[in-house]
Amino acid sequence: MRQKFLKALGPTGFHRLAYTEWGAADNPRVLVCVHGLSRNGRDFDKLAGTLAKEWRIVCPDMPGRGESDWLTDRTAYGIPTYLADCAALIARLDVDEVAWLGTSMGGIIGIYLASLPGSPIRKMVVNDVGPFIPAIGLQRIALSLGKDPRFADITEADAYIRKAMSTFGIVRTEDWRHVTEISVRPAAGGGLRLHYDPGILDAFFAGDMISDINFWPVWQAITCPVLVLRGEQSDILPGEVAREMTLRGPCADLVELSGCGHAPALLDPDQIAVIGRWLTTK
Repeated sequence: MRQKFLKALGPTGFHRLAYTEWGAADNPRVLVCVHGLSRNGRDFDKLAGTLAKEWRIVCPDMPGRGESDWLTDRTAYGIPTYLADCAALIARLDVDEVAWLGTSMGGIIGIYLASLPGSPIRKMVVNDVGPFIPAIGLQRIALSLGKDPRFADITEADAYIRKAMSTFGIVRTEDWRHVTEISVRPAAGGGLRLHYDPGILDAFFAGDMISDINFWPVWQAITCPVLVLRGEQSDILPGEVAREMTLRGPCADLVELSGCGHAPALLDPDQIAVIGRWLTTK
């Protein structure tokens, strides 16, 4: 694993975008993995370690998360900034095309990028998100993330993370420990805090009301092969929406993952194997 950075340009100036890279640096087969709303690129450590023999894997921290800069203008936390940052990242990688794996928000970013003329995305895995997102799921996320807690130690943080990510389908103790360790940072004055800017919610849930999100026309503009993963208990990607994604636009392949809701953590070897096989055959 290699830690790298680039300078990305946003609406109020430049900011540092961090990313981790796995596999041979000269491998032309590049897989870009982008995390969910409050997560960071280290979520893909296990998947990257497994697939790095076949792929050069690049896992960015979106602004306000992980090792990337926090934005001075919280309203800039949104899809336009993320699209620009990912375009800059792909340009830095010096390749003409990439495969994409996006969890939740990372899936939305991928859907928008893949829909654009001349997109460098050749194939895409979308993890538990679709072009219609019901308000009830968004409301749950807003309530769970609208806090900035402090923890006395890693044990206290672990208890919090286990509750907050109870729907992710994480089972193994070592996986929980890893997720906790990459989710926190030292807090001013001692203890630990979560590894993201609470301001990321300001733009994502702008306005007084949280309503359904619908971007089916964007989905229908995609022409590359797509695999959709769905947690069987997901409240962000309803079953009927996932099935509709197999009939419209790119007519995606669909795999439902048992034992989890939103969003599958992709730490289980069987889940990683599904992704690896699909990327190899498409």
